[in-house]
Amino acid sequence: MSGAVLSHVSFAYPGRDRLALSGVDWTVEPGSFVLLAGPSGSGKSTLLRCLNGLVPHFSGGAFGGTAIVDGHDTRNYPPRALARSVGFVFQDPEAQLVTTRVDDEIAFGMEQLGVPPLTMRKRVEEVLDLMGIASLRERGLATLSGGERQRVAVAAALALHPAILALDEPTSQLDPWGADDVLTALTRLNDDLGLTVVLAEHRLDRVLAHSDRLRLLDRDGALVADAPPRDVLPLMEEIALPPIARLGRALGWSPLPLTVKEGRQRVAADAAAGRIPPLPLADPAPAQGAPVITVERLTAGFGRRIVLRGVDLAVRPGELVALMGRNGSGKTTLLRTLLGLHVPESGRAIVLGRDAAKTRPADLAAGVGYVPQNPSSMLFANTVRDELAFTLRHHPGGADPESTLDALGLLHAIDRHPRDLSGGERERAALAAILVGNPRVLLLDEPTRGMDADARVALAAALERLRRDGVAIVMATHDVELVAATATRVVIIGDGAIVADGGPRAVLSGSLSFATQINKLYGAGYLTVDDLTARR
Repeated sequence: MSGAVLSHVSFAYPGRDRLALSGVDWTVEPGSFVLLAGPSGSGKSTLLRCLNGLVPHFSGGAFGGTAIVDGHDTRNYPPRALARSVGFVFQDPEAQLVTTRVDDEIAFGMEQLGVPPLTMRKRVEEVLDLMGIASLRERGLATLSGGERQRVAVAAALALHPAILALDEPTSQLDPWGADDVLTALTRLNDDLGLTVVLAEHRLDRVLAHSDRLRLLDRDGALVADAPPRDVLPLMEEIALPPIARLGRALGWSPLPLTVKEGRQRVAADAAAGRIPPLPLADPAPAQGAPVITVERLTAGFGRRIVLRGVDLAVRPGELVALMGRNGSGKTTLLRTLLGLHVPESGRAIVLGRDAAKTRPADLAAGVGYVPQNPSSMLFANTVRDELAFTLRHHPGGADPESTLDALGLLHAIDRHPRDLSGGERERAALAAILVGNPRVLLLDEPTRGMDADARVALAAALERLRRDGVAIVMATHDVELVAATATRVVIIGDGAIVADGGPRAVLSGSLSFATQINKLYGAGYLTVDDLTARR
């Protein structure tokens, strides 16, 4: 078993005066499961990159102090040498996938380290089963969804049998089943084999119960606490708490619950004491008016592989339709079809009165905004300001750039290079570059990927303003808490077809996978903390 010791580590990226890390002392005990938490830009990704030598060997910049990882001083060992000890999963899985097929990708790292062929084949089989992706073995990486690629990236890192596994937002694109599979596999390896796991994550509800230590950073990257999760929760800002802990703080529960099971025990105690919650709210009435999106008997796929089968869907102005379903169920394909980026096998998609398959995407973009799953793919200018200016050149009379960025909590980065931003900040920069053009239809693919709690609240407020202004929004996401707070309608896709379509309280309530934490506590139509506290 191996750990890491960072002593007085400081680091500044090239060309930046502000330190990304300042005097960090951090010990990762061998065999521990450590959760890194804190706002976007607080240095979580930089800390992780210190563990495998990407900081400073790949990133450059000014590095001070020492980082001893698995007995190696990272100043003297490059990432290639440390790869035998430290597995790494990036925030953007696309950044580390180098081959074209799933099994080749898993084997690639082992080939570089000279692992014998027999051992290599055995390990490929093991991690395919461990990650639940055996069915993807021969699939091309280009045909996978973002969540499927994320699981392949985790599998490729595990196949190296590292002593330490560092993961940056490893569940950000995963459906509920996939996230549970990955976290269960990591916990099993941690418990049974002593694998040291260090994981950075914003959505703490998924990982708190799996962690034995939580290192919490503030907005400036300073250490707030490094202790067992139950001891750190009381020190956290309310907005950053998981829903059940936020509810517990509002209701005076002590200690704050880490799991739904613990929360149910408190709910039962409240009920026995006669503390009954208010009746749940009802879903809003369905939107009226002529649809701006009409999907008719749409069938689409990749070659012989059909992803969508005979889908019918209508979206009206002022609706926020959340698309949910397993990774690979066709959510991204549907969004791309609406913008004319994917040609269907049959059926049609009419968007703002135009047949998307017969209209140039550039022409549709005059009224349709699209933020893809990987926001970096659409950011190319030297500053965030220039990104928004480019949009305004093609959409005269658009929104004010500074007001748009301020609404998303990103005004501080207006003169920063987009590539210098954290993952969550890049997501917001891409969204701002679209919103400044005042689209009538907005298509979002996993918009909360890499976003901290403050940014998610700002996004929810921005989406609500757009919806009230009559913008039609279609959002593919696995973030059930965001859906519960913003959606007027939820559409679940399964096996290429729509299996549920209705208001969020009707569709999400009682689900084993899509229910919110609050719904798992109270059932009925309760979805959010506000359902229970705003009317007390």
